[in-house]
Amino acid sequence: MNDIKDIHFQNDIEQINRIPVIKKILEVICSATGMGFAAVARVTKDRWIACAVNDKINFGLGVGGELKVETTLCQQVRDEQKEIVIDHVAKDKMYSDHHTPKIYGLQSYISIPIFFTDGSFFGTLCAIDPNPALINNEKTIDMFKLFAELITFHLESIQNLSETQAKLEEEQNNAEIREQFIAILGHDLRNPVNAISNASQLMLRTSLDERNLKLAKIIQDSTIRVRGLIDNILDFASGRLGGGITLNYENDTDLQKTLHQIITELKIVHPEREILTDFHLNYPINGDYKRIAQLFSNLLGNAITHGSKAYPIHVIAKSESNFFELCVINKGEKISAETEKQLFKPFSRGKVHKGREGLGLGLYIASKIANAHNGRILVNSTDKETCFTFQFNQ
Repeated sequence: MNDIKDIHFQNDIEQINRIPVIKKILEVICSATGMGFAAVARVTKDRWIACAVNDKINFGLGVGGELKVETTLCQQVRDEQKEIVIDHVAKDKMYSDHHTPKIYGLQSYISIPIFFTDGSFFGTLCAIDPNPALINNEKTIDMFKLFAELITFHLESIQNLSETQAKLEEEQNNAEIREQFIAILGHDLRNPVNAISNASQLMLRTSLDERNLKLAKIIQDSTIRVRGLIDNILDFASGRLGGGITLNYENDTDLQKTLHQIITELKIVHPEREILTDFHLNYPINGDYKRIAQLFSNLLGNAITHGSKAYPIHVIAKSESNFFELCVINKGEKISAETEKQLFKPFSRGKVHKGREGLGLGLYIASKIANAHNGRILVNSTDKETCFTFQFNQ
């Protein structure tokens, strides 16, 4: 008898002993049959390993103990894939002179194969005793088969759970690596984008012909859009990596001015779009104005992208002593119920005009900013107009 040290077999032993009823099964077998030793064995072509043991006769084989497989009857069970049951070896015509009972001093023996549901062989559920036992009957064999099926069920459940956990851990690791990469990429992109933006501003301050002036404005417009994309990427990565959307309540300007600044920036990119405002900000707002501006930029950009060019976009903002609301309304196609369910999920996009494709993070980031303010974004889309409303109680 040898002690098993192989990692592969050690894993089988650990999984068998994670089955909560395994000890009880072996105890019931010994009690019901009167036999003194019961075990669950992992049996391969070359190895016989005890995974779980109940030893009342001092057989001397513990968990992890190993028998030479050629000395056991379990090898025959594996090869023939059927049980072997012996009441009394000395009176059994087939096994009275067999080497296994002689080696281990057995008179009663039962071994039932344990199969996985795909038909592959795991090992055996077996019991032995130096004395005869009345076990070669339908009741006892059915009990052993039932226990073998129960072991299979638990064993496969444990293995499936382990595989699922391993895949989940791998996916979590991969996701974290991806998001760290996104965060680093977004951070490193800011410097060259700022340089491009500064260069375009310097160009616009000089005397340019019509063609170069148009090119400079295209560069400036593109940097504004790229900055927005980078902000969304960084916020997405921050939220996914556990930092979440952070708020800064130390505002250096009033909210109305901040909102008008967003409108001005987007008008530079879309001078053809008419944006009407109706602001009633009569009470101070307890919020992060830069974050609210970022949310507003995403909502307004969304309205410009998806709204009808034939109609103006309406922006309504109002504050009360304990309440703030910001609405962005545009004419255009009604948002379908299916699309509405996906609006605030990352990388989700509805129909977009050619050349205006994005990452699908704008509304997702906007919703996270709303949540950080303990607020919400409501959507109401009809055949006449679509309205996105950000509101929160102060």
